[in-house]
Amino acid sequence: MSNPLLAPISQLIDYAQINAEHVVPAIEQLLTQAKTAVNDLNRQPVATWDNTVTALNNATEQLWRAWTVVGHLNSVINSPELREAKTACLPQITEFSTWLGQNESLYQRYQQLAQSAEFSSYNIEQKRAIELALRDFRLGGVELQGEARARYGELSEQQAVASQRFSENVLDSMDQWALYITDESQLEGIPADTKAAFAQAAQADDKAGWKITLKMPSYLPVMQYATNRDLRHTVYKAYATIASDQAQKPDLDNSEVIEQLLRLRAEESALLGFNTFAELRLETRMADTADQVIDFLRDLAQRALPFARKDLEQLKAYAIELGISDFQPWDAAFVSEKLRESQYAYSEDEIKQYFTEPQVLNGLFDVAQQLFGVQFKPTTLSVWHPDVSAFEVINQDQQPIGYLYMDLYARAGKQGGAWVNSERSRRRINHDLHLPVTYLVCNFSSPQDGKPALLTHDDVITLFHESGHALHNLLSTVDEPDVSAFAAVEWDAIELPSQFMENFCWEYPVIQKMSAHVDTGAQLPLALYNKLLAAKNFQSGMQMVRQIEFSLFDMLIHNQSTGLSITAVLDTLDQVRSEVAVVIPPSWHRFPHAFSHLFAGGYGAGYYSYKWAEVLSADAYAAFEENAVALSDGSRNTLDSTTGMRFRDEVLATGGIRPAAESFAAFRGREPSAEALLRHSGLTEAAVQ
Repeated sequence: MSNPLLAPISQLIDYAQINAEHVVPAIEQLLTQAKTAVNDLNRQPVATWDNTVTALNNATEQLWRAWTVVGHLNSVINSPELREAKTACLPQITEFSTWLGQNESLYQRYQQLAQSAEFSSYNIEQKRAIELALRDFRLGGVELQGEARARYGELSEQQAVASQRFSENVLDSMDQWALYITDESQLEGIPADTKAAFAQAAQADDKAGWKITLKMPSYLPVMQYATNRDLRHTVYKAYATIASDQAQKPDLDNSEVIEQLLRLRAEESALLGFNTFAELRLETRMADTADQVIDFLRDLAQRALPFARKDLEQLKAYAIELGISDFQPWDAAFVSEKLRESQYAYSEDEIKQYFTEPQVLNGLFDVAQQLFGVQFKPTTLSVWHPDVSAFEVINQDQQPIGYLYMDLYARAGKQGGAWVNSERSRRRINHDLHLPVTYLVCNFSSPQDGKPALLTHDDVITLFHESGHALHNLLSTVDEPDVSAFAAVEWDAIELPSQFMENFCWEYPVIQKMSAHVDTGAQLPLALYNKLLAAKNFQSGMQMVRQIEFSLFDMLIHNQSTGLSITAVLDTLDQVRSEVAVVIPPSWHRFPHAFSHLFAGGYGAGYYSYKWAEVLSADAYAAFEENAVALSDGSRNTLDSTTGMRFRDEVLATGGIRPAAESFAAFRGREPSAEALLRHSGLTEAAVQ
């Protein structure tokens, strides 16, 4: 096969052979094939499951897989050639997607299926697929006519292009900024392994000294450990003004893109008969209305604010002890780390020495095996970068159930953050079963000086979080891709498995398995673990209100009947901060300009999902706490396989075959309660007594 993007859906992709020049011809060929196949199936006189739903998936599956691969590569090995190829295809993909969503013949066929005598004999997956398809047709503008229909297509294309531009501006703004240091004294306080990475980065640029970038493995250690306050201020300001009018290079300013996206989203919503974009988005969520979400967030804020204010007072008082009388936001991470060391007698850098990447992965895989009966077997699949590892996922019967690619290190040309995506969902066609293929992407520090990569405990939590998403896709027993987890689970429940997995990072039996000191191989000592656990809710009030700030801001700017100017956007953020924040950034701070979740990642009017799903995940984990076994060292073992298998069967394996509320109730036996979240976060009166 000369073009690896044209590989049959039954085959795995040969990533190492993909070049930018493959993108346009592959996408154009697959678009033509898909459109022809859809037109052919619409000519079938009587709609049946096979000649409609199965035929539609057959017609489009290879196209959507190839487009996912292109988007993925654009995020992890971005190059001018790849970006140009994706940009060239984006309007055609958007046009096809809109044409498909507004295809009246197809819509009528699904209506025929829903009204047919055979519908009652369909299984739960088939009924759910038809139900969701009819909903999505309506939300895709199938009932629009004339100018309204044409305008909807224009809006879809313009939003896709604007979101890509937003993402590119963020990536380019981050990659174009660098600070070269030649005086080592300016780096006082920064850990030795981080300084070694800085030196290696400078050497790669043929520069002397040390290179600091805005990638998280570089940015965060500076903010946490650098005693040089001017350096912290410089790096903080660069990060806080990414892709904005305040940036060092304002040619990548996202102000107009934000205005454009808000305007387009409001117009799209109005076309479809909704008052706001938030109202439109909530049609596919667990939450019913924007007011319900806003009330939920404000209620959480009122519970958390007393703790957040106490956290800040403590931070400012300790800053004075450190000689910082005028506490500023760029001091927060530094003072927090010093305060943590003072209160709990350990540093994050000390903890990090115990979490080598290979050992953490062993511990993660052990948790998955104990809870869900699956193994991760390293395999030599074709990959897109030498850093990438590939695994075959094996069930209790030693049968493969999926494939996982892990791309864990930060590098130039790679989008920041951490995420999971599905290249291919599980699908059964007659006697053939296509196994799911999943990407897990992070941005950790890479190995240095011949030693394995070291992960902070926060990195470990991030890895477990993303593994929850990956397991949601990999452990699916759903045979219809239209009701797979990533296709059909409500957005405000999609974070349940990921946030659930984070809890195990705080259990000593798990930490024992996944810790091995980089020099001695020793496990994390119980005494040091107890310090880590004691600090678990260190500044949890501040962390809680920060997430509420993001969520409330998102919901308010999208709960508008029209777009907003960038001035109004920033004013809204200021108003939200005055209501729920305790740390107020400077006026030049431009957080929205790099808020890719909202403007390039699908979380518009949905960022509240993290807090909404955290209620579900904390309550789900409480079931494991209730079945935990006390151990002789005073810790507990929450890795109860019986409870784990119930969680797998009722939540992970079921995908979107039923509403998420029903899956949660099937596992927990009742509706969710927020009490476990507040208890886990230390935000109860009992926690401070």
